[in-house]
Amino acid sequence: MRTSTVTPPLVRPIRHDDYPQWRPLWDGYNAFYGRSGATALDERVTEQTWERFFDAAESVHAFVAELDGRVVGIVHFLFHRSTTRLADVCYLQDLFTDEACRGRGVGRALIQQVLDTAKEAGSSRVYWTTQTTNVAGRALYDRMAKHLGFIVYSHEL
Repeated sequence: MRTSTVTPPLVRPIRHDDYPQWRPLWDGYNAFYGRSGATALDERVTEQTWERFFDAAESVHAFVAELDGRVVGIVHFLFHRSTTRLADVCYLQDLFTDEACRGRGVGRALIQQVLDTAKEAGSSRVYWTTQTTNVAGRALYDRMAKHLGFIVYSHEL
């Protein structure tokens, strides 16, 4: 009897030399949320986001997932205080995988790495948001976390 083995993604901290592979995923993530073309992020936001990953004074962090030596997924997260908890919490802000690699455990591995990192850092919770229309993402999220029923409001300044 022959069994096939699927190589799990390798999740690791982002490196400076990942930029050429990170950028298309970052652009894909932003496009998914309607930030492309005329509504694209200001290039300065992307530049600043990238630099924050490598600044020890920043609370923003990033991991990438590799399959066959190629970066196919990204996750960005940050730690912050909470008024309802003694320990910091972790906000998983951005998660995106290469469309051709979906269903291969990339998103799950990236989320799990953030959960593990937050636990090691002493955080008391990891949370994230998504659009209600993100059916594929929500199917994964429902298996990994509890939906608390909150609705997000935002007011741009």
